[in-house]
Amino acid sequence: MSTGRSSVAGCFIAFEGIDGTGKSTQVSLLADVFREAGQTVVVTREPTNGQYGRQIRDLSTRGVALEPQDELEYFEQDRREHVDTLISPALERGEVVLTDRYFLSTAAYQGARGLNALEILERHESLFPVPDVVILIDLLPSKALMRVDQRGDARNRSYEQEDFLIKASTNFHRFDRDYLCTVDGDAEAHLVHADVCAQLKNHLRISPLLKGHL
Repeated sequence: MSTGRSSVAGCFIAFEGIDGTGKSTQVSLLADVFREAGQTVVVTREPTNGQYGRQIRDLSTRGVALEPQDELEYFEQDRREHVDTLISPALERGEVVLTDRYFLSTAAYQGARGLNALEILERHESLFPVPDVVILIDLLPSKALMRVDQRGDARNRSYEQEDFLIKASTNFHRFDRDYLCTVDGDAEAHLVHADVCAQLKNHLRISPLLKGHL
């Protein structure tokens, strides 16, 4: 599977961060900007609604705790299907792909479960398309969990616990990549969105697609 992006006309942006940071809101706001600029936008997320993603969600809902390596393999299979059936075809058509989570989440979260986060990241960079930009929304785990609770959602017993999210957040901050930009998530959604747009404004691939809409 090719991971090259230079020959692909579309653009690929991933939003990352621990639970409760507002990733889905920022994906939606940025999608609106691209659509206003006349671009075709594909909005997606991981885990997906494909066969492997559904299994991941079902196991999580039932409180079934897989071994870290087994869980990693589920995420990898889900991502392979996601890339092959949606992400790569959309990019080849010249579309904009925005995803709520991608392989940095896998590395950060499975790293928090005891696997080697950097090894996971490097492996997935070699297997799957690397985004043009990854936006990491940064927020203290305690504040992120307050947002989860305010939504009225039941906490995931494995992932949405403060000690675990501290480990995952630490892993996100260990990733030193040129494609990674960090924005402060401790603000109103419109202010976080403005920060996201500022990060993208001068990007050589992305800025021309927005035609002055940032």
